[in-house]
Amino acid sequence: MKFIETLFEGALWNSRFVILAAVIGSLVAGFVIFYMATVDVYFLLQHALHYATLTDDARKALHDSTVSHIVEVVDGYLLATVMLIFSLGLYELFISDIDQAHGSRASSKILVISNLDDLKGRLAKVILMIMIVTLFEEALNMKLGTPLDLIYMGGSITLIALALYFSHAAEHGSAKAGDSDEEAEDHGH
Repeated sequence: MKFIETLFEGALWNSRFVILAAVIGSLVAGFVIFYMATVDVYFLLQHALHYATLTDDARKALHDSTVSHIVEVVDGYLLATVMLIFSLGLYELFISDIDQAHGSRASSKILVISNLDDLKGRLAKVILMIMIVTLFEEALNMKLGTPLDLIYMGGSITLIALALYFSHAAEHGSAKAGDSDEEAEDHGH
């Protein structure tokens, strides 16, 4: 009976490697989005090279189009970043620590994930930024026809400000709680 239990537990523990499909898929998707955003930047630069030779109306149209495309590129890079963070986080949580990330002075703290809450928190921050960029993109193309449209725009800006405030406050609140725990340990010893 002990043999079957050991065999089953080994199979159960090794089943975590199915996560590699999500890790590789997320990584590939992130690279694809990075590639697409970079191609968009290349073509954006090609269009901008002729900016100085255009008429005033054509320059205004190109300016507006360029700003909108830049927002789309930022959105693409942010989404690619989400996929990269998700891929690295899943790998660290289910498979193994990434030794290069932990041993490098240049590594970003965003890539060091210790539990699912860390992964969710980091993803939520990047997704919030994507939502902000998307709203900014829509605001650029929005035609304010009535005073109610302006109120809606102001309301959405207020909601974004509140979301940023609460996410920032939650981050600093948990950091202060961690500092208080460390201070209590120092005083207790």
